[in-house]
Amino acid sequence: MDINSLIGECTAYDFKVMLEEKKPKSWLKTVSAFANGLGGSLFFGIDNDGVIKGLDDVQHVCESISGRIRDYMDPLPEVEMIPHNIESLHVLQLKVNAGHYTPYYYVGDGQRIAFFRVGDESLPATAEQMVRLVLKGSNKTFDSLYTDYKIENHTFTILANTFKDRTKQEWNKKYLLSFGVVTSSGELTNAGALFADDCPLWQSRLYCTRWNGKEKGDAINDAEFTGNVLMLLREAMNFVKSNTKKGWEKLPNGRKNKPEYAERAVLEAMVNHFIHRDYTVMGGEVHLDIYDDRLTVTSPGGMYNGMLIQDLDIADVSSERRNPILANVMAQLDYMEKRGSGLTRICNETQALDGYKDELKPVFKSTPTQFQTIIFASSDKLNVGDFVGDMSETKLTERQQKILRLIKKSPTFSAKQMSETLSVSQRTIERDLSLMKKAGILKREGKDNNGVWIVIKFLK
Repeated sequence: MDINSLIGECTAYDFKVMLEEKKPKSWLKTVSAFANGLGGSLFFGIDNDGVIKGLDDVQHVCESISGRIRDYMDPLPEVEMIPHNIESLHVLQLKVNAGHYTPYYYVGDGQRIAFFRVGDESLPATAEQMVRLVLKGSNKTFDSLYTDYKIENHTFTILANTFKDRTKQEWNKKYLLSFGVVTSSGELTNAGALFADDCPLWQSRLYCTRWNGKEKGDAINDAEFTGNVLMLLREAMNFVKSNTKKGWEKLPNGRKNKPEYAERAVLEAMVNHFIHRDYTVMGGEVHLDIYDDRLTVTSPGGMYNGMLIQDLDIADVSSERRNPILANVMAQLDYMEKRGSGLTRICNETQALDGYKDELKPVFKSTPTQFQTIIFASSDKLNVGDFVGDMSETKLTERQQKILRLIKKSPTFSAKQMSETLSVSQRTIERDLSLMKKAGILKREGKDNNGVWIVIKFLK
């Protein structure tokens, strides 16, 4: 063992100058944390500064460690004790393997505590971490758990229509069972609850904000959505289209549009975050933030395997799925890569944009509690034609077209009436009306109570 490679205590190892036999919790909490995470090693005979002090009786330390683990750990973790002779001093490595039967508890002093590794500390697992450990230990995932929601009380129109639209195949109700969305006895799984038209899982939320500038400050536009995961995906893409710009360059026979972002890259990022987010975090949601120079997507839950994405080569990242049923349905809908990593697809799609430079390569960051994707705007926007709002350069969203048709039929229609007719929030309707007014598509004449909407022009 090259002791010089161990710079200091970190997530993967810990130093103990001696074995504290009378205070086993002081080091067994780290055994618990390693077993509950990615594994790791405790080195006995090295102080906190990495200075080798050595042990007087390695055999006695080995026997004592075995006894304490047997008496104070439940279930018993898989460990290996490896003696090292370094500079004529004896060091004992206690290697703890990542466990399959989590959570691993320290049981003593009237306590039963599972620990989790955060940086160089072993801390008691939070309630949310305990849920994840229990699911891991029982070989289950959140999206596979059965719920009390009955299929007869829920509809799946959005899922059926999306399936027909993207696969060009007819929808069959039997897919609900084969996909794992419902059980054979007619209950929804959590995946089923996420795909139900009236999704009852309130943590299925999306917050969107278009910020004025390159940092958070004044918001130009914002929106909040709750419910069906396919609806959230659609609203996310609509928000991006309505809050990003598109340039153009002159060509001999016309002009060529140059978007700030590759649509497929943004779609892949949003799909990844909805699929891989941690739905056990009841107070969490997906955040979409758009700045002048970048777009960021943040969701609760770090890498499923506990590693940090910034420490890995994107090309080597394996596709480990926190929510495999959710991922499978999205794959059936052709929303995600069936082979390879979605992160690689995000990079490839962004790289294909005109004006791409290496410094614009997407960035992925993670902590134990969240994951973030950063996609930078195209760099060539100063070399193209004038920029205008995305709405006036490209197609209106499907919902915005429906609003125009409602107004054409009844110019006195209120935002509240539109929201009830289209089954979306009044705030969403008001935002669309405001965007179309700014783009010169709509105008309002008269007072709010008895005014009318006038369609200035139609866009397809």
